[in-house]
Parts: sequence; C-alpha cells; structure tokens
Amino acid sequence: MIHSFLLDRVVRIIILSLFLFTFVSADDFSSARKDMVNEILLDVKRTELSTGKDSLNSRVVDALYGVPRHNFVRPGDEKYAYENRPLRIGYGQTISQPYIVAIMTELLDINAGDKILEIGTGSGYQAAILSVLAKSVFTIEIIEPLAKQARIRLSRMGFDNVQVRLADGYYGWQEEAPFDAIVVTAAATHIPAPLLNQLKPGGKMVAPVGSQFFTQQLMLIERSLDGTVRTRQILPVSFVPLTGVH
Repeated sequence: MIHSFLLDRVVRIIILSLFLFTFVSADDFSSARKDMVNEILLDVKRTELSTGKDSLNSRVVDALYGVPRHNFVRPGDEKYAYENRPLRIGYGQTISQPYIVAIMTELLDINAGDKILEIGTGSGYQAAILSVLAKSVFTIEIIEPLAKQARIRLSRMGFDNVQVRLADGYYGWQEEAPFDAIVVTAAATHIPAPLLNQLKPGGKMVAPVGSQFFTQQLMLIERSLDGTVRTRQILPVSFVPLTGVH
C-alpha cells in the first residue's frame, strides 16, 4: 500500500512539472537555472571542510532545478534570478543566495514524510524548495505584505503543502510542533529557546546566529533521541536580523 504522503508528493511533482512546462517554455530560464545549480555544486565542493558536505543529495539538486527562482524575485529582477547572490525583495528583506539555500537545506537531511518549520518566509523560495522535499511546511513571516504575497504565490504555483502564518517567528508554531527540521532565515543573537523546544528528538535546525553588525555564524543544531543538544558552527554568513518583540 502506498502511503498517503507519498501520493501527495507525486501529485505535487506532477503539478510542479505542469507549471514548469507552461511557464518555463514561455520564459526559458532553464539554461540559466542549470548554470546556477552547477555553480552551487562547485561552491559545495569548495566549502567541504567547513560544511562536511562535498555534494548535494540528488533530491535537493532536483528541487533546485525544479523550482523557478525567477518567480520569487521582484518584477524586473528576473534576469538576475539565477545569479548566485541574494536579491532585495523589498521591506528591507532579501531572497537568500542560492548556495546558502542549498547548503541549509542539505544540512537538514529532509525525508519525504517530514514536517518542517521555516522562520522568515520572505518571497517563499526556501519554502518552495522545502515543499518539494517534505510532507508539510509551516512558514512564518513577520512582515504582512511579504506574508500575503508569499501565500498567494505559493498557492498559485501549486505548493499546497505549505502553510504561511503572519507572526513573530521567534516563538515558532507551537500548535504544529514538534518538527522534524527547522530552518531560520534571519539572524538572532542566540538560538531561540521556543524553536529549540519545538524540535523533535532526532531533528535538526539550521540558523544564523550573531549580530547584524558583526560576524554571523550559520549553526547546525541537532537534538539527539535522548534530548541532548549539540551545536556546530558551519560557515560565516550575513542575514537580515530576526525582528519581533523579543
């Protein structure tokens, strides 16, 4: 018997394929997207000593090929969408560098049946990548126009296993906890305790930690099955700050 989440994933892949056939054929970014993925793979090899990863899981590579990044940038910026760099999306926020999206996703070791929490929806690109890999994605954005835009965009593109909430991401999404993996796309000065408490035993979290004006470190946080927590610095990074009443 095929599990329902596998059927859901097959349906999502079919919908995404139809979307790409319709839109990529009209605006052919396939060559640029291939170049982007190749550049990401070279960067992964270059940073192996820091990340412990010399390649990407084939599922992550397929997601990078499959999700059209040019639909997640501001109008007029489509020609820059497949450059390996962040782009501004308004309201003081950015869509992350594709390499950073890739390595953060890779570090989470996502399985098809996983439930994922994302803090900092932005334009929705990272959530879309996670959507292809996991059973369900819960993503939180504190800036109302971005949350609204991402919700509409993700729904229109068929990423229907993603739920977008307008809220302060520092406190997570307690009603849906625990999560198999958590990805934080804004920097805090410390690892938020509410998020750590919502991470399932055996789960992983990636988060940038540090001040906006000093060096930030991408951290990998792992909760073992007995509840103990291990942290490891991965890479120096630069993210917009995590905002909210905290």
